Order: sequence, then C-alpha cells, then structure tokens
Amino acid sequence: MDSYEHESAGGAAEPPVPAPPRASGIAGLSPRFRVVAALALGVVAVAACAHLALVFLHVAPSNTLSKRHAKTIDAWIYPEFEQNWKLFAPNPLQQNIAVQVRAEVRTAGGELVTTDWRDLSAEDGAAIRHSLLPSHTEQNELRRAWDFFTGSHDDDNRPNGERGELSEQYLRRIALDRLTPQLVDREGGRLLRVQMRSATTAVAAPEWSDETTDTQTYYRELPWWTV
Repeated sequence: MDSYEHESAGGAAEPPVPAPPRASGIAGLSPRFRVVAALALGVVAVAACAHLALVFLHVAPSNTLSKRHAKTIDAWIYPEFEQNWKLFAPNPLQQNIAVQVRAEVRTAGGELVTTDWRDLSAEDGAAIRHSLLPSHTEQNELRRAWDFFTGSHDDDNRPNGERGELSEQYLRRIALDRLTPQLVDREGGRLLRVQMRSATTAVAAPEWSDETTDTQTYYRELPWWTV
C-alpha cells in the first residue's frame, strides 16, 4: 500500500488542460476592439445607404425631394458617380470614340519634348478584353468623363454651364493619373502641359444593309492645359 502511494506521488504530473478555442470574427476581439469594429461597420452601412439613396434620387423621375435637394445630389454624383442610360435609348450610340492624350514634358536632361498621341481608350479596351471581372474604372471612367465634357461644352470647347469647369478638371485629373507613372516616375521628366482629343469613327453598316455610312475618322482637339 505504501509502495503504491509512493509511486503515485512521484509519478509524472497531469497534462495541462488546453485553453478553449478562441472565437472567430468580431466575437474573438477584446471588448474595446469590438466597439471600434461595430462603429466602423455602422459608418460603412450609413455611407452605403446614403450613397444608394442619392443615386436613386439622381436617376429617378423629377420629384419634390430631388428638386429640394438638387444641389446636394449633384455635388455627390458629379463627376465620379454620374449615371448614363444610353444603352437602353431608342437610338443607341453607333460610333466608336477613342480618347487620346499627349503631353509636353521637360525631360531629366532639360529638353522640351512633345509626346506622341497616346490612345487611352485602346488601353482600357485591352485591359477589359478577356477579363472575367473588369473594373468599373477601366470600363466607364474615361468614357463617362469625355461624355461629361462634351455635354457641358459647345463645339468650340467653351463651357455652356456651371459644370464646364468641373468636367475640365476631371478630364485633366484622369490624364495626369495615366501619364505620371511613365513620364514622371519612370523617365524622370516633368509634365508641363497636356492636350486631349477624340477620334470618332462611325460603325459601318452590316453587309446585308443598304445603308451608307461615312466611316472616316473625325478628330476633336481640346486646347492645351497647363499642369
């Protein structure tokens, strides 16, 4: 009996009890971080609901609410979130419009150079082609920015409303965003001015149609913009 008790007392210690598994998600955070996460989710939810409400009022038929808050709605929608429904119009667009840009650059060696025209629309098209999930930016940003500009300017590129200056700033910002990585970051130059133009070509009529279509490309050049 004494020998049995001695062996039990001197034997190996019992293994420690494993800690309970940690809960996943927000439940696994400390109370302080749970509050922060809940507040962040709440802010995101409110912002998403407000955005959807403003977009709905923008595209909905004119009503008392949209008229009363027209300035607030326009300030939020334009230019990034503008909606366009030409796809469903009785007479859809039948033109290919390519937006192009060139720049005047001061090179790292001090030389003043004007670049060749760069087809931004073709670059977006190449990025979309064969892509299962093309981005909204590649599909619509440049196209809608050009539509926004032409809709707020006359044929002589003079603004015909309050949104003219905003559309110019938007186009210029897109051009700089596309040109800076190559001309400034990679080649060490300094952008001085940019110029944009559109190349518009009508879609040819199908072979079975008797319609005659002028498929010549027409250009619309904008003035140089100082960066």
